[in-house]
Amino acid sequence: MSDKFDLIVIGAGPGGYVAAIRAAQLGLKTACVEKWVDDKGTPVLGGTCLNVGCIPSKALLETTHKLHEAQHGFAAQGIVADNVRMDTKQMVARKDQIVKNLTGGIAGLFKANGVTLLQGTGKLLANKQVEVTAQDGNSSVYAADNVILASGSVPVEIPPAPLTEGLILDNEGALNIDETPKRLGIIGAGVIGLEMGSIWARCGSEVTVFEAMDDFLALADVDVAKEAKKLLTKQGLDIKLGARCTGTEIIDGKEVKVKFADASGDQEMVFDKLIVAVGRRPQTQGLLAADSGVKLDERGFIFVDDSCRTDAPGVYAIGDSVRGPMLAHKASEEGIMVVDIIAGHKAALNYDCIPNIIYTFPELAWVGKTEQQLKSEGVKIKVGKFPFAASGRAMAANATDGFVKIIADEETDRILGVHMVGGIASELIAQGVIAMEFCSSAEDLQLMVFAHPTVSEAVHEAALAVDNHAIHIANRKKR
Repeated sequence: MSDKFDLIVIGAGPGGYVAAIRAAQLGLKTACVEKWVDDKGTPVLGGTCLNVGCIPSKALLETTHKLHEAQHGFAAQGIVADNVRMDTKQMVARKDQIVKNLTGGIAGLFKANGVTLLQGTGKLLANKQVEVTAQDGNSSVYAADNVILASGSVPVEIPPAPLTEGLILDNEGALNIDETPKRLGIIGAGVIGLEMGSIWARCGSEVTVFEAMDDFLALADVDVAKEAKKLLTKQGLDIKLGARCTGTEIIDGKEVKVKFADASGDQEMVFDKLIVAVGRRPQTQGLLAADSGVKLDERGFIFVDDSCRTDAPGVYAIGDSVRGPMLAHKASEEGIMVVDIIAGHKAALNYDCIPNIIYTFPELAWVGKTEQQLKSEGVKIKVGKFPFAASGRAMAANATDGFVKIIADEETDRILGVHMVGGIASELIAQGVIAMEFCSSAEDLQLMVFAHPTVSEAVHEAALAVDNHAIHIANRKKR
């Protein structure tokens, strides 16, 4: 038996590394286990989010948005920028450098806070013991008073489209495409599919997105989904709903034939590359010994309570491996909550106030319940919407697509949901989160002073519109 720790965290993704740093700050002797290494055998911290998820995809989205804006938006503003083109290899190299900077920064934070990094694959044994198996196969066992499982998730693979080097890719492979494909197919119209489709459509790819469901963005508010589909289609994404992939075939090692079925029957299309983006599953295989005391459900998720406690005393689980949305910020805040509980503090996480964002352009963002959810629950609501087309600041920014929608309880006026489609919706949604976290009413936002001219005024006007008091749009006529 090696050293004993107050806390061992398995996984150094956005849930695990945040939890480890917080624990060390609170005076706990903390270790964090991570198996990911680069081609030189150096530990790679940050998990999926920093390495092959949130951060690299946003780097590519930001670069290609600038390209699209230069090609299609500058002329209207009087800016002449002829023959603007993309150096795809440089775009990818910049993305890689950003990832390198951030992952290296976590290593520095571990050192600064006194977190011990245990390199290898972690496995929870009985009695809160953790076995760490290094790359060379040697294992060490560590004891802890508490353990946090933060093993994350991996992409779902589907039998009709087995991954094929350079041709059929998961999200990691999609981030390393260094030459714009002429024809790009994407299976799955979720967050990853739409973001990847946006990136390459801006670079000139003919993008086709296959979605097996008949509804587009079924989890989003119906107004957000409708607006998003209209705008993304206008941008060149061919979104095929009710289209189920039935098989793939590699042609001459250069192309991918996709077989799919939709309302018109069996069909085929050929692409230069195909991205499989049908979701993610918890990475819990091999994580637990049979006698660890931790239970999984039939899909491989770890059973936890509202405080992320597992069935094993002193063992917690957070992030993508437990219930709830697979979001980096959700994992991080669960990590903070759990560590605070371990340290003896009272802590809780409000799962009703976790924002969701899709970083297309315009961006899609929401927090709280959708209009269709509330209606199905029989809640009487009132709704206010304000379009960015009526915002002077949005006009100046040449970003007038989309709207802010606020849903409030008809009787109490409490805000139940905030939904947005807009140029900086990912930033504006925090205003909705703050309002809902403090149980604000629509009137609370109505009475606040918003700076002028700002795009934030759209939030103010949407709140006013809840009660038909909007100033800069015509209000609904009272019945």
